[in-house]
Amino acid sequence: MTERFDKRNTLNDLSGKEWLKNTKSFWLSEKSIHDKDAFDHPAPFLIKDIMKLISLFTKKHMRVLDPFCGSGTTLIASLLLERYGIGIDINEDFKDLSYKRIEKIFEPSLFEKNKFEYHIGDSNEIISKIQNVDYIVTSPPYHNILKNKGNGTRTIKKNGYRNGARIGVEYYSELPEDLGNQKTYNDFLKLLKEIMEKAYNVLKYKKYCSVIISDFTVEKKEICVHGDIVKIMEEIGFEFCGTTILLQDNKPLYPFGYPYAYKINHMHQNIINFRK
Repeated sequence: MTERFDKRNTLNDLSGKEWLKNTKSFWLSEKSIHDKDAFDHPAPFLIKDIMKLISLFTKKHMRVLDPFCGSGTTLIASLLLERYGIGIDINEDFKDLSYKRIEKIFEPSLFEKNKFEYHIGDSNEIISKIQNVDYIVTSPPYHNILKNKGNGTRTIKKNGYRNGARIGVEYYSELPEDLGNQKTYNDFLKLLKEIMEKAYNVLKYKKYCSVIISDFTVEKKEICVHGDIVKIMEEIGFEFCGTTILLQDNKPLYPFGYPYAYKINHMHQNIINFRK
């Protein structure tokens, strides 16, 4: 028996049962065979996780925008679901990485069919030139944490636990307009707000935006980034719709503070959902 689709559903192509499952306040992160090359990026995201969001908030052929596109996961997820993906990133190396990933999955002629866009430059300047966006999904840089000393997250591990020193990873760019290069956390929030204001303007009325980010430390102090993101987005005009916890239990554990003080290991991302 086929699952029922309600004709009044203008949001997505899901059945009622599929819709209900996606309203859970937590999801388990899912791997794909196409994720491997994404780890050439400092902060990769998994294709199936983004596909789940795009399936929930769009119908086929709708336009999906990612203002911090990085390794192109949003574009790949959009292509797999027959949506039109639009990506922006400040680092041209990541566009090359995205194209490399896309070429491994899709036929070469795809690049001639105008099925997606990848723009290089400052989102603060480019977003306003984009029109008729049906959904925004993005994971912005986490302030300047990639530039902190001892800042890596990937190393050889045993039984899920970290062995040896943390490994430094590449940061995004040296450009002053890069979110990852802001001197203070408040500067980071201010610039992110400017970019998301422009994103708000190009998003269609009553459509959705998902910001994916975890809490992190600034100058060794734990910050409730989630709360600050909700605040600036509401100031822009977005309605906060709730947060989905994306569990990532395969991450290694780091002995922060041991054996002197409790320090949290972040094993999830916050998918913070908003509506215009």
